[in-house]
Amino acid sequence: MTATYNLPDGPQMPRWLRMIKFISQPVKYVDDFAKTYGDTFTIRSSSSDNHLVYFSQPQALEQIFTADSSHFEVGRGNTGLRFLLGDRSFMLSDGDRHQRQRQLLAPPFHGERMRAYGEDIQKITQQVSHEWQISKPFKIRESMQEITLRVILRVVFGLNEGELFEELRRSLSDLLDFITSPLMSSAFFFQFMQKDFGTWSPWGWVLQQRQKIDRLIYALLRERRAQTDQNRQDILSLMMAARYDDGQGMSDEELHDELMTLLVAGHETTASALTWAFYWIDRLPEVREKLLKELNTIGVNHDLSSVGKLPYLTAVCQETLRIYPIVMTAFPRIVKTPIKIMGYELREGTVIIPSIYLAHHREEVYPQPKQFKPERFLERQYSPYEYLPFGGGNRRCIGMAFAQYEMKIVLATVLSDFQVSLVNKRPVRPVRRGLTVATPAGMRMVATPQVKRANTPALV
Repeated sequence: MTATYNLPDGPQMPRWLRMIKFISQPVKYVDDFAKTYGDTFTIRSSSSDNHLVYFSQPQALEQIFTADSSHFEVGRGNTGLRFLLGDRSFMLSDGDRHQRQRQLLAPPFHGERMRAYGEDIQKITQQVSHEWQISKPFKIRESMQEITLRVILRVVFGLNEGELFEELRRSLSDLLDFITSPLMSSAFFFQFMQKDFGTWSPWGWVLQQRQKIDRLIYALLRERRAQTDQNRQDILSLMMAARYDDGQGMSDEELHDELMTLLVAGHETTASALTWAFYWIDRLPEVREKLLKELNTIGVNHDLSSVGKLPYLTAVCQETLRIYPIVMTAFPRIVKTPIKIMGYELREGTVIIPSIYLAHHREEVYPQPKQFKPERFLERQYSPYEYLPFGGGNRRCIGMAFAQYEMKIVLATVLSDFQVSLVNKRPVRPVRRGLTVATPAGMRMVATPQVKRANTPALV
């Protein structure tokens, strides 16, 4: 008996035109298709097997995220990142290997260990924000990138100062800025742009910069292995001490690739989320007032753990990640064995795209989805198939709790000292930065001292 495969309807536009829209108008791209074709639609490939099927209904996402992982291949869908992450990154692996790597990497991002990093995040935020010149416009995204990069170097790499710290900070910043620029963002999707024509060619410069970073990371690993201090609590040291079930530790090559993965996954993404948060807080004065009132309840010398528990601050962060999720889709799932999703029989080779953005803009789940309303997260709790800014299933981001905690501390720290206001009050639209969507890089703000209010006793 021959299996019958069926696919939802979808656009018929030429691939080159579709890709231009995908790269230049990432939000309009999915909004327009969803408006025309509904909840589920197919982007047809020139190859008969590799069609992309977008899903956004909670029932569909539940079926995808709870399906046996043997149905899918995920690592192969991320091979465009290999030049940046290396061959051994857990993002590029599948099956048992992926599960073992996650188990080894996840513990430092949870519980007391994670909360212990709060003081580092607060201190770095104060260092960067106190360099702002009062009432002088600055690019808010650059400041957020500086904060999140320093946090990664301190918390993950265990570096806080010195020559190696400065070299890595400068080299990583230059590389990530370049590959996420409007020009180079296209290189993630077009192989022909990934051609090395020597140092002076764009891709040649990327590869040279990557080699420089590799040398710096391997130098750090040699230095760390030579140290005898067993009490270090940075994530690299914890990774080096961790052991697989067979008693083996991670090789230098594995450590290098996982460091690059944590850097790429946790730097640009959190910087973009924070930039959006400051945008919305200034756009909506009532949101800012509620936030300041709530921050005032915990006083000046508050325990950082109390920041993480503030309900309205938490809701602002959640709504920021809902309205413009930094990564618009969860990891693509390439079908290995035929599977049925929402009545569609999907054959081997079909690429399933769980759309985070479309899931977050479903009218029946989020009334007035285009409006920024943190209150919606105080009024009800959403399932992991309705709200999924960090992806879902066995591929949900292992740094989810850490990223949320970092966002809250950075926002609380800055807002306690400054009012940060947009120079240009016009609405901004998301733009592509590599694989993510963000505010325009040139968005400028000004900082003025926050008016101190009489402290209210902490609520008990």
